[in-house]
Amino acid sequence: MVKIKEAEIEFSAIRASGPGGQNVNKVSTAVQLRFDIYRSSLSLDIKTRLANYSDARISKDGTVVIKAQRFRSQDKNKKDAIDRLQKLVDAVSIVRRKRVATKPGRASKERRLKNKKKLGSKKANRGNVTSLHD
Repeated sequence: MVKIKEAEIEFSAIRASGPGGQNVNKVSTAVQLRFDIYRSSLSLDIKTRLANYSDARISKDGTVVIKAQRFRSQDKNKKDAIDRLQKLVDAVSIVRRKRVATKPGRASKERRLKNKKKLGSKKANRGNVTSLHD
């Protein structure tokens, strides 16, 4: 798990959309998080993977923009935005190992051939029925 320094994150308070009445209209409780990938202290490998990651929250110039408005308090929305950024970086930092191709074993080959012969003999017996009295 790669830690993100909070000094590298830029926050701005914005008004939330959706229902909420007077509170939504007058109080800026939603938080917009901006994180510049290329100016961060992340490793070069993680920076390139994060920049190439196909996500609508990552712009072409390498800025991650996350809007958090789930909660009614600005502090909770700020924590939510940081958690979502951390999950994004964690998802990118996982290195997938290449799958090593394996060949089928001797017993599985024998089972396959046995089943093939069984089905073949079943189909061979499906011919026209000839009468023994003719």
